[in-house]
Amino acid sequence: MRFMHIADVHLGAAPDSGYSWSKDRGREIWDSFRRCIEDANEKKVDLLLIAGDLFHRQPLLQELREVDYLFSTLEKTMVVLIAGNHDYLKPSSPYLNFGWSSNVVCLFSPECEKVRLPELKTEVYGLSYHQQEITTPLYDGLKADKNDYFRILLAHGGDAGHIPISKNALMESGFDYIALGHIHKPQVFIQGLALYAGALEPIDCNDTGAHGYVLGEVQRKRVKLSFVESASRSYLQEEIEVTEQDTGYSLREKVAELIHREGQQNMYRIRFTGQRAPQFRPDLREYRKCGRILDIEDGTIPAFPVEELRRQYRGQLIGDFIESFGESPKGMVEEKALRYGLEALLYGDS
Repeated sequence: MRFMHIADVHLGAAPDSGYSWSKDRGREIWDSFRRCIEDANEKKVDLLLIAGDLFHRQPLLQELREVDYLFSTLEKTMVVLIAGNHDYLKPSSPYLNFGWSSNVVCLFSPECEKVRLPELKTEVYGLSYHQQEITTPLYDGLKADKNDYFRILLAHGGDAGHIPISKNALMESGFDYIALGHIHKPQVFIQGLALYAGALEPIDCNDTGAHGYVLGEVQRKRVKLSFVESASRSYLQEEIEVTEQDTGYSLREKVAELIHREGQQNMYRIRFTGQRAPQFRPDLREYRKCGRILDIEDGTIPAFPVEELRRQYRGQLIGDFIESFGESPKGMVEEKALRYGLEALLYGDS
């Protein structure tokens, strides 16, 4: 039996609101989900597991129709899904009365239930959110039935406000695989047993790193797991070293080269580091034109010849300021205070 585990798709989200590429991002999340369905067909996946937050908020009826059509194109794949804290089941949710295709099973009860899939010799357990926050550790104490089926738990949560999860409790639960959702960064929670698939596409600037889905292959109740990268874009945090020789144009070239090397499609948070010429201040607004830059920060300090200035201005205000730091600054905070202070004293009126 082969399964695909996805989570936190967040259909309907429009990340990076206010930026020119935000509308593209919303469409790309749908496209990424569609490609995932195509992958399931191509890889002949038997079971698609969706561990909550398929939608970013309450789904619209037309959105459910779009999703169900994609599910109906699966040639041999059963789909089992739960609702998470973003697409939780409020009484008016279109989720509740929607007529899904015959290959779709929704575990929408607020209490743990299971579906048995005899043709796959598999059982899937899970529960859904009926409110945005659940502080009770609902997965603690859950036990899989003792039988020769492969037993999977679909679970969404893992922090104080969204079903706290205990590793020890899961390890004693008797499940053969635990498909986790809610944490957007893919990660192993319990080696060989419980994985967060992470968001299918990065949803905000904190979702750095690879994104995609988990692929599992089961043979004699043993599972082989792999992670498949599939995201269209990534959020990258980068540093660019600035030197005394840099100018506005040379620094712009460094930014452009970085984005060309790492990918024009990605979103960037960039920080300038190093020591710049004292009278050079990077124009951060100008560098934003180089690509999809969410944030750019100047962490440089002016490169003053401190000892030369100490001698030149001995007995004057600037010399006394340098002497107040002793022979040399103690740590980075004092180093910055010295150099920013010199900048203000020497060029404050320029």
